[in-house]
Amino acid sequence: MSSIETMSDEQFERHALEVLGRELGADGLARFLRLHRSGPGDYTKDRMQWQKDLTIQEVLDSIKHRRHR
Repeated sequence: MSSIETMSDEQFERHALEVLGRELGADGLARFLRLHRSGPGDYTKDRMQWQKDLTIQEVLDSIKHRRHR
C-alpha cells in the first residue's frame, strides 16, 4: 500500500472505498455512497429557490434551534 500523500486521487478514492467496505460492510458502503455522491440537479439553484423568502432572523433562529437540539 502506498502512502496516502503519494497516491493519485484515483488511487486514494479506491483505497478509501476499500477501507469503508472493510469497516462498514457492503450495506454500509452502499449507504455511504448513496449519501455522499453527487446527484442530479443544481443544488445551489434549488437552495436559492427554497430560501428566497427567508429573512436573516429566520435563518439565525434555525441555526440556534439546531445547535440546541
